[in-house]
Amino acid sequence: MTTPPPAEWAPHDAVWIGFPSHPELWADDLEPARAEVAAFALAVHAGGAGERVLLVAADAEAGGAAEAMCPFAEVIVEPFGDIWLRDTGPIIGGDGRAHAFRFNGWGGKYELEGDDDLAARLAARAGLVLSSNDWVLEGGAVDGDGTGTVVTTRQCVLNPNRNPGLSEAEVERRLREELGFRQVVWLEEGLLNDHTDGHVDNLARFVGEGRVAIPEPGENDPNWQVYVHALRDARAAGLEVVLVPSPGRVLRDEQIVPASYMNFYLGNAVVVVPTYGAANDDAAVTAIGALFPGRRAVGLRADHILTGGGSFHCISQQIPPRS
Repeated sequence: MTTPPPAEWAPHDAVWIGFPSHPELWADDLEPARAEVAAFALAVHAGGAGERVLLVAADAEAGGAAEAMCPFAEVIVEPFGDIWLRDTGPIIGGDGRAHAFRFNGWGGKYELEGDDDLAARLAARAGLVLSSNDWVLEGGAVDGDGTGTVVTTRQCVLNPNRNPGLSEAEVERRLREELGFRQVVWLEEGLLNDHTDGHVDNLARFVGEGRVAIPEPGENDPNWQVYVHALRDARAAGLEVVLVPSPGRVLRDEQIVPASYMNFYLGNAVVVVPTYGAANDDAAVTAIGALFPGRRAVGLRADHILTGGGSFHCISQQIPPRS
């Protein structure tokens, strides 16, 4: 029987973190985004109390910059399209096997050279046995509690731009057989203007066995209906729901962006929460930190990373200890 991936609060041996590498993609945000990634990596390292940090850079120039900014980290140079390793890196199961899925640029939106086989290359570097699965699944589209329960969204996983022809029942079968999940909790849609078509790691995250955190619907929040529906569906599936603050309406160039405190990263020593200069930043860091009392809660700005479409959870992928 396939063993499901460990919950993110289980111990990590190391973490892969994508380092911004392509000036043509990041433009004026390249250096500020690198600074935000470096601050995130430093927080996760936690002076040696956290996991090993493996910064993944796409070329020699970016690798040199990563080494200069993060001397505490190991730098890996592997070609990739962009830094979203939660989606392009492997998902590691409870048996230590790395699982690679097809990647099609979030439904054909951003197909960049090097992203489609990065999972296999990172797994080989880490000496992991690789299992290849011939359908599209991004790591940010699923979140599990380590016991076999997983939460996901229909908007993303059942989107015809990913897996045309796959039914909900067929996806559930594959999640059971290939990743060991036993209960699939389906939410409907993700955040407004999320180019991932509704990744669940911006909406609902497990914070304990059978216990999920979801943003609290609030006035003038562009995602309030999304949160209401997610609350309804999570509770209907028998999950305990913890409400945490939402950043509300966050604008960049007068456009609503999918800013989310749910895109936190849970390391061995810290929980790192992205902040955006929103009124609820401090309250969210406090609330999420209270869910993990054995870890230090750190709030870090992620404005420039967000210009690429994601935040700290999106750019990272943890590696469990070898059994």
